[in-house]
This record gives sequence, structure tokens and C-alpha cells, in this order.
Amino acid sequence: MKLYDSTMAPNPRRVRVFMAEKGVDCENIQVDIIKGENLDESFLSINPRGLLPTLVLDDGTVIDETVAICRYIEETHPEPPLLGSDAISKAHIEARQRHMEFDGLLAAADAFRNSFPGFSSRGLAGNAGSVDAIPALAERGKNAMLRFYESLDTALNGSAFIAGETFSIADITALCTIDFAAGAARVPIPDHCSNVQRWHAEVSARPSAEA
Repeated sequence: MKLYDSTMAPNPRRVRVFMAEKGVDCENIQVDIIKGENLDESFLSINPRGLLPTLVLDDGTVIDETVAICRYIEETHPEPPLLGSDAISKAHIEARQRHMEFDGLLAAADAFRNSFPGFSSRGLAGNAGSVDAIPALAERGKNAMLRFYESLDTALNGSAFIAGETFSIADITALCTIDFAAGAARVPIPDHCSNVQRWHAEVSARPSAEA
């Protein structure tokens, strides 16, 4: 397998952490998003959408979209389960994972992509052509991240992990979202969100967080 990756982006990191939790390794090919290497014909011939991560299997099958890649890894390497083990846990983890994406990761992406000078004409990710960034979306993204932290702090009151008592893909998405928000988007965890601070310290100590 080959994983087309970018170390500065949160979505590829989600796959790296997921694979590290599973003990799965593969060839890693770095694609520089800032320089626009994901828009070069050499990469677009692999994934015309120009998005990372992209997984290419040994038989040439191409899988894009973070969760789809994680689903493939889960099916081929079921232990430890990170997407649930029964109907209820699978549904709950899927819901929480989507909450982390829609309420957190999209907000962080808006805050960064619409404020980073290098993306001034790349307001949409991937092979979308020239699209102007919108500064107001950056501010909205930052405000949405603050609401996300507040909501997550409430949800983590009395809960070890994002989707209950078991580490899952929802925690991976939240970790990568928060690290990206605190760094690239400059929206760190507020000091008063002690439950998020506690959870973040614990999941950051996992070996997979270094992926």
C-alpha cells in the first residue's frame, strides 16, 4: 500500500494515527499542499479531486476520503476495534465522529484556509480551481471552534473518551482537529475547558499521537 500524505494537514494525520493504533505500516509519500503539489498532474492522475489522504492498494485500487480509508483498515485489521464492535457502539461512534468533523474540523479548516496568505485564491480544498478566500469565514470559524470546545467540555464531563469509555476514531478526529486548530488556526483550548484539557493530555500521551 501507498499512503499519499501531508504532515501539516489534519486529515492525513487522522489516517496515520488510526494506522498506528492498528500497528499497520505502509509506504508514505509526502505531498506538499502549501506548494500545491496536490494540484500537479502527477497527483491528479492518481486522485483527480486533488485531496489528501489518498490510499493506493497493491492492486492499484485508489481510496480517498479519510473515514473510507480508516474503514478499509478496520475491515482488514479488526483489532483493536476503532469503529465500534456492535450495532449500538458502531452507530454511537459514527455519530460522535461526525460531530467532531462537522462541529470542529470544518470550523478549524475555515479559520485557517480563509486567513492563510498562501491560500488567498484557494478558498476551497483540492482541485476546485481559483476560489477567493473569505476573511469573514475565518472569523466565523474561530468563533465556531470556541463553541465546539464548550460543547466538547460538557460532553467529556464524566466520560473518558469522546464516544464513551473506549478510545475510537472519534478521539482521533478530535485530537487532530484540536492540534490543527491550536497550531495552524491559532484557536487553542480555552483554559476553562478543563475536561477537554484533561482528555487532550491523555490522548496526546498515546504513542499513536506521534504519528
